[in-house]
Amino acid sequence: MANIKQQKKRILTNEKHRLANASFSSSLKTAIKDVETCVKNGDKEKAVTALNLAFMKIDKSVSKGIHHKNYASKKKSSLSKLVNTI
Repeated sequence: MANIKQQKKRILTNEKHRLANASFSSSLKTAIKDVETCVKNGDKEKAVTALNLAFMKIDKSVSKGIHHKNYASKKKSSLSKLVNTI
């Protein structure tokens, strides 16, 4: 544990950010799984709306610095290909 007051504050803020990032990552994974289940069920309309939501979350995760832009590009491409198979 740190002895310096500023470092103690920094530990607290790091924990807050870690929890926020974990929560957002979890919601992103859920959005991606929603797209995959819609494709598995063969529902094109729901898959497209779920894809749009997933794209928004992926872009937001990049802007927040949670994920790398190459991760976003790879995920968006694979999800688009998946939806286009219907």
